[in-house]
Amino acid sequence: MTTDHYCVMGHPVAHSRSPWIHGRFAELTGQQLHYDKREIPLDHFDRSVRAFIADGGLGCNVTVPFKFEAAKMATQTSERGLLAQACNVLTFKSGQILGDNTDGIGLVDDIERNAGLSLKGLRLLLIGAGGAAAGVLGPLLQAGPAHISVANRTLHKATELVARHMALAAQHNTELEAHTLHGFEAPFDVIINGTATSLSGASVPVAARALKPGALAYDMMYGPGAQGFMDWATAHGAVPRDGLGMLVEQAAEAFLIWRGVRPPSGQVLAELRKVISG
Repeated sequence: MTTDHYCVMGHPVAHSRSPWIHGRFAELTGQQLHYDKREIPLDHFDRSVRAFIADGGLGCNVTVPFKFEAAKMATQTSERGLLAQACNVLTFKSGQILGDNTDGIGLVDDIERNAGLSLKGLRLLLIGAGGAAAGVLGPLLQAGPAHISVANRTLHKATELVARHMALAAQHNTELEAHTLHGFEAPFDVIINGTATSLSGASVPVAARALKPGALAYDMMYGPGAQGFMDWATAHGAVPRDGLGMLVEQAAEAFLIWRGVRPPSGQVLAELRKVISG
């Protein structure tokens, strides 16, 4: 029996938990597949994808820093991928490269289902305006919060991201604004860190006044890289959460796209936290 082949491509990618996650999804759903990780040189993404296709690969997850390149490679792109202008999932079918972005739905699912917090009617602060933030803003708006502020070091990037999503915000009656990292006033129910500060070990990019008492402070990173942000949140009376659940939930959405089966993501998340904690 032929085993279908998938992978994750990124730089760096050695730390990735995606092979474990998709392997566990396959076990629990009875799917026959092989999933590995591939470290791609920074200027080799396009040729690496095409080589994988030539070897019979059926799809890949895409992580930093290639999500924008993945969107440009796609011959067909989902609505959420077009809105983000970044893709973290590629599917290879009938000579086509199908692009999608599951980051946002993964984030929303983790917050609403795994953390048990409905975003409807809340005030949200999204820190950053790069690929991570672009991938999640659309699904966050679809969750129906009352307000989202996008705060970024350079205002023009936040303004561009907000402008692209303004029609969607209007559809969901959500107030959407762009700010600098210190240009907002009222505190927020949920703060989401979509910057690379966790990876670099830099300080938290916004002041603690952004947090309401008991606010959810969410870092899209997970593991040691997220610890500084989570410690900051705890020290200021917020509820910290890392991005491990987002990782599992976005992977579950990709698995559904590829295999037509939704895996038990909640079970796999609980198992993965146990694996990581040792």
